[in-house]
Amino acid sequence: MCRRGRGSCAGRYDPSVDFVVLYRLREGVDRARVGEVFPRHQAYYRAFHEAGGELIALGPFATADAAAGSMGVFATREAAERFIADDPFVTEGLADARILDWNAVWLDGRPGA
Repeated sequence: MCRRGRGSCAGRYDPSVDFVVLYRLREGVDRARVGEVFPRHQAYYRAFHEAGGELIALGPFATADAAAGSMGVFATREAAERFIADDPFVTEGLADARILDWNAVWLDGRPGA
């Protein structure tokens, strides 16, 4: 994975800002359809990461409400924009995504610990 100052992101990562993509399922989305598209979404994020796509972390929120969504953390805004542009959850109309600048304070030394 892309970690502060290491790996595929070395020299390109601003340690003061991460970029968070927040996903929320669109209202009325068929959950069965989400299950059908998930394998393509999973293959996409794995390929994006393996290609050095500056993806730091991602995953769903641990709530009973699946519509609460998920988030991804990226090293650059450009990486977050590239990810959203081709993510099957977005391109197939299942989820809306937005990017937020996040001034993370990693108290336990993450990432790169």
